[in-house]
Amino acid sequence: MNNKMSLSYLILIIAPLFSACRGPVVKEDETNASVSSVFLSNGAGEKYIIDKKESVVAWKCSMVFANKGGHTGYISLSKGELMIEKGKLLGGTIEVDMNTIADEHHKSDNNLIEHIKSPDFFDVNKFPMATFIITKVISEKGEDINVTGNLTIKGIAHAVTFPAKIEVKAGIVSANGKVTIDRTQWDVRYRSVTFFNNLADKAISDSIEFDMKIVAKR
Repeated sequence: MNNKMSLSYLILIIAPLFSACRGPVVKEDETNASVSSVFLSNGAGEKYIIDKKESVVAWKCSMVFANKGGHTGYISLSKGELMIEKGKLLGGTIEVDMNTIADEHHKSDNNLIEHIKSPDFFDVNKFPMATFIITKVISEKGEDINVTGNLTIKGIAHAVTFPAKIEVKAGIVSANGKVTIDRTQWDVRYRSVTFFNNLADKAISDSIEFDMKIVAKR
């Protein structure tokens, strides 16, 4: 057997072994993907780990008719990382634990929160995590930046852009930002006038506001 044929047989024998070691290719559920695995492809910057105790996201929703009130509350982060280079934010990921949804009094054992966690809203049993993956950061002036990223809720991802402020000092990143989303884009349609008629004063606004305070450390 000549050398060329020997090499061909060797490749045929080795290739299946590599395939077997990799195992079957499975499409990973976006809500369960490890957020620490997604960053800028060039690996630039230094990693800062998000402090779960000092970071928090406040949420606010309202009725279509303002005199009917609304609700506010909080939600905690599960984990996350930011990539920083020379005091500038390059990218990062944040994972939000939807099971930690609480009202304005930080209570989670009431009918309001149980309803928000139900399939009418965020279906937390099926989609326990939400993620935000930063895809672009534009520096404005001083601490001001514009952040763009993919927000995944209920397994649905959409790009969002919002202004934020960031400070990097003594190995600590402090960032604050506010974004308002149209909940129906993430299949949260309960009492939405976009999809249901004759709701009258029971209509809930499609807008949900998130006010984020993020602290990350080396």
